[in-house]
Amino acid sequence: MNAKTSKSDHDARADPVEELGQTLDALAYEARARATGGISPATAALAWTDWATHLALAPGKRRALQTQALQAQQRLGRYALEAAQSSDSANCVEPLEQDRRFAHPAWQRWPFNLIHQGFLLQQEWWDNATRGVPGVTRHHEDLVNFAGRQSLDMMSPANFISTNPEVQQAIAESGGANLWHGAMNFMDDARRMLSGEVPAGAEDFQVGRDVALTPGKVVYRNRLIELIQYEPATPKVHAEPVLIVPSWVMKYYILDLSPHNSMVRWLVEQGHTVFIISWKNPDSGDRDLGLDDYRQLGVMDALAAVNDIVPERKVQAAGYCLGGTLLTIAAAAMARDGDKRLRSLTLLASEVDYRESGEIKLFVSESQLAWLEAAMRRKGYLEGQQMAGSFQMLNSQDLIWSRRVREYMLGKRGSMFDLMAWNADTTRMPYRMHSEYLRQLFMNNDLAEGRWRVEGRPVVVSDIRLPIFTVGTVRDHVAPWRSVYKIHLLNDSDITFVLTSGGHNAGVVSEPGRPRRSYQVATRAAGGRYVDPEQWRSDAPSHEGSWWLAWNDWLAQNASAQAAPPAMGGKGKARQLLGDAPGSYVLQR
Repeated sequence: MNAKTSKSDHDARADPVEELGQTLDALAYEARARATGGISPATAALAWTDWATHLALAPGKRRALQTQALQAQQRLGRYALEAAQSSDSANCVEPLEQDRRFAHPAWQRWPFNLIHQGFLLQQEWWDNATRGVPGVTRHHEDLVNFAGRQSLDMMSPANFISTNPEVQQAIAESGGANLWHGAMNFMDDARRMLSGEVPAGAEDFQVGRDVALTPGKVVYRNRLIELIQYEPATPKVHAEPVLIVPSWVMKYYILDLSPHNSMVRWLVEQGHTVFIISWKNPDSGDRDLGLDDYRQLGVMDALAAVNDIVPERKVQAAGYCLGGTLLTIAAAAMARDGDKRLRSLTLLASEVDYRESGEIKLFVSESQLAWLEAAMRRKGYLEGQQMAGSFQMLNSQDLIWSRRVREYMLGKRGSMFDLMAWNADTTRMPYRMHSEYLRQLFMNNDLAEGRWRVEGRPVVVSDIRLPIFTVGTVRDHVAPWRSVYKIHLLNDSDITFVLTSGGHNAGVVSEPGRPRRSYQVATRAAGGRYVDPEQWRSDAPSHEGSWWLAWNDWLAQNASAQAAPPAMGGKGKARQLLGDAPGSYVLQR
C-alpha cells in the first residue's frame, strides 16, 4: 500500500476523536439551549462588548451623552416648576405615536406627571446612547438598542402599582377588587399554559364552527398539504382561478376568519374560483423536510391539482408572508424552465430581499442559529410557542407589558376576537426547513442575490415575466414595507404596489367597510424607472377603505373572460373530494 493510498483511506475514514468532540459539543449546546429557550447568550455578550468597548474609546460620544443627560435634567426641572404653577403645562417630552401607556388623564397629576416624563427622557437618552457609537457594527448596534428598549419597557412606571395612578385609582374605586380579579386572571392563564389549553376566550372561535366557514371541499392531500377548493357563489366566474399559498408558520384560516372579514369568502363572492393550501402542522417525523420539499409538495403539487380541476387555464397565484417568498421561488423556477401555467403573481407582506428585514433579523446570527438548531435537534422541530414569543418581543410594549397591566393589575380581561384567537393557534417548523430558511434566505440572502438553487440550478427573480401585485403594511414588524418594496429592484415586470394601514396581519385582513382603513397604490409599468420608497410614498395617491377593492380590480384585469364555475373536484371528478373544508390538517395541534 503506497503513501497516497494510505492518506486517501485515512481521509475517507471518520476521525473518532473529532466525532467524539462534535458529539460532546452538540450535547452541550442542546443542554444550554434548553436552559435558555434557544436564545444564545454569546450573541448578546458580543453585542454588548462591541458597544461598550467602542463607547469607552469614543470621548466625543461620551461627552455628547453627558451633555444630553444634563439637558434632560434641566428640561425635567423646568417642567416641574411649570407643572407646579399650572395643571395645563405642556409636557417636556412626548411619547411616540404608538405609545399609549401614559394616555390616561391621571398621568398628568403630580407626582405621576414627573415620573412618566422622567421615564420618557431616560428612554430618549438611552436611544441616543446606543446609536451612533463609532466602530460598532450595525447588527450589534441594533441588538443593543433593542435590548435596552426591552429593559426599559420592563421597568416602565406603568408596570408597577406604586407608580401607576390608573391602577391606584382602580384600587380606590373597587376596594381592591381589581387586584383580586387580576390574580384570578393570572392563575387562569398559568393553568391554561401549563395544561396546554388555549387562552381565555379562544374556545369561542373553533375552526369549522366559528371561523373557517366558507363552504368548500378538500380536493387533494399529500404528506404536507391539503388543497381546498371553495364552492362558487356566483353564476359566472373569472376564467382564471386564484391559488393562495399562505405561510406555513400560520394556520391558513387567517384568510378565512369570520364571515364578515374572510378574504376567501369575499373573493368567491366577487366571482373568483379560489383554492387555498392548508399546511400540515409538522412533527418529529418531518424533521428532514426542506424548503424545496415545501416548494414541490406545496406549491407545485397544488398547482398540478388546480390544473386538473380547471384545465387549460392559467392560474393567478397569491402568497402571504413566507408563502409569498416560496411562491416567488416557484415562479422563478417555472420561468427558468419555460413553465407558463401562471397568469399573475400577488405577494402579500412577503419579502424577497432580506437585507433590511427589520428587527426580527436581530434573532438571526451564526451563534443564534447554532443554539436554535441545538434546541430543535432532539424533537426535530421548533415549537410554535417559541416562535410566537419571538414575534411578541418585537412589540413587547403592547403584546406583553400593557396586556399584563390591563389583565393582572386592572383586572380587565381583553375581549377575545377571531384574529387574536387565530394568533394563539400556533404551528411548528421542521428542523431542516427552519435552518435552511434562516441561513440561506435571512442570513445569506441567496434568493435576491441569485444563489438559491432549485433542482441543482440557480433561480433569479428577474426571470419572472408576470404582472405582480405587492402589498406592504405600514406597521409591519415581520416584513417591513420598505423591505417588501424591494421587489422593484429585483424585477422589471409590471408591478402594482399597495401600502396599507395596519400591521402584518390586521393590514392584510382589512375587509371593505372596516373603519379607519386607508391605502396608497401606484403601478410601475414593465421596464419603468425605479422610484425610491420615500418618493413613492410621497407621490402615490391615497384612498380610504380596503385595498381588497384595488386587488379585485387588478385580478379582473388579468383575467380573460367570464365562464361557468368549474365543478368541485373538476369535470368527472378529476380530483377526488376528500372531505369538507376546512379539512383535517388545520385542526392539528
